[in-house]
Amino acid sequence: MTSSPSSYVSQFFIVVVGVVFLITCNCGNNPFAQTRPHFQSPRSASTFQHSKYDRPSASRTFLAASIIKEMPGTYDVEDFGAKGDNKTDNTQAFQSALNTAYQNAGGIVFAPPGLYRFSGNIIVPPAVTLQGSYDSVPSHDCRQGDYPNDGTVLMPTANRGNDTADPFITVNEDGGLHGVVIFHIDQLPNQAPVPYPYAVFLNGNNAAVTDVEILNAWNGISAVLAHRHYIARIQGQPLNIGVFIDSTYDIGRIEDVHFNPWFSVNTDFMYWQTTYGRAFVLGRSDWEYMFNTFAFAYAIGYHFVETATGSMNGNFLGLGADYACNASVQVDASQPAGLLITNGEFTAFHDNTFAPRSTAIPAQVVVGSSNTGPVKFVTSSFWGPTDSIARLQGGTTTFSACVFVQWDLALKRGSPAIAIDGGHAIVQGCDFQDPKSQMNVASSLSKVVFANNIGVGKLNISGAGQSNVKTAANAFD
Repeated sequence: MTSSPSSYVSQFFIVVVGVVFLITCNCGNNPFAQTRPHFQSPRSASTFQHSKYDRPSASRTFLAASIIKEMPGTYDVEDFGAKGDNKTDNTQAFQSALNTAYQNAGGIVFAPPGLYRFSGNIIVPPAVTLQGSYDSVPSHDCRQGDYPNDGTVLMPTANRGNDTADPFITVNEDGGLHGVVIFHIDQLPNQAPVPYPYAVFLNGNNAAVTDVEILNAWNGISAVLAHRHYIARIQGQPLNIGVFIDSTYDIGRIEDVHFNPWFSVNTDFMYWQTTYGRAFVLGRSDWEYMFNTFAFAYAIGYHFVETATGSMNGNFLGLGADYACNASVQVDASQPAGLLITNGEFTAFHDNTFAPRSTAIPAQVVVGSSNTGPVKFVTSSFWGPTDSIARLQGGTTTFSACVFVQWDLALKRGSPAIAIDGGHAIVQGCDFQDPKSQMNVASSLSKVVFANNIGVGKLNISGAGQSNVKTAANAFD
């Protein structure tokens, strides 16, 4: 017999009353508050344990799961045989729950706190969300021994050594992934990393991934033919590529993504990341919107590339890249409408801390000769012991109301803040805070405007194309 809407309301009211009652009780009397065995070493995966109800607020977590179970259109993976015991292969159980939700017009598939192993891949069907226990993005500082030992943790083991295989989780049209940790349990922190497929693949209009920690994936998130994708509140240390975007023909959105080396800072482990790793690889997208993102210790922070379907234009606000060994931002291609980058903060350098073997010559901005579109930096800050701040070869690059704090510190070879080897440039209203050469224009074909800038030391513009520079109203010593 089908329950009436009023029956669901009554059930929901009873559970909510229970929530209020237990929250106001003394947590010391909570039968679910158990001591958690703490995971100490990533090398002892078989001893990695998890206790769901081990914290003072555990009754709230338990009852939240109960509420979810009572709501129509929700499914619990445990009802399909899933076990978060760090032993059971949960591939089939999760897929059965997801398929059941899809067959019933969509819904939420809930995975309670636990350590879920997977020997295969899972697919989130259209209009279905796979939801874990976290309602805001988690983070675990494994450098301090804080390995994932709480919440919903998904642990893929398939396709080790094969980064071209199918992704661990594919999210289809109008589907979502929310509130989980993805932890590659066999990726060890004190040796060279091993390739794996993408952790998450967004495939279809409006596919979304939110509040997810991609702790130590080789490749993080890929969105291809995922128009209006939504990637938000993501943290972790993806090693090769953090986020890859391509073939997006309606506005995609990326916001509040933070990549930091919290899993491992071992130099053997980080060698690939600091030599070849790229936090964001941005191919074809027609007006990508990116907001408040950050990457630390990659070869390239943001890499704009040409793919088989084209290149990107977009609006980028609050971008950050620190310890970029090659370039904070590298533009090899952009559309005629250009890249609009505002309120960024960028450093590019390397030392013995994370990249003792790096021989890269760092620059915050590198615009390649293959680029033809405009690249515009507005109210952005460039600092740190770099070589040149910008090396420009193609298109037109604009710096407006920017701050250049330091340069010519990496090699101390007399490098200018901005080296123009090709393309064109507009530098206006900027603050040069180091008494060194501001610009070298090597190409006699470049058109350059340098106006309304301020700085310490003398105005120093050199190079074969310096006669092409139009200067006005600059204030230097």
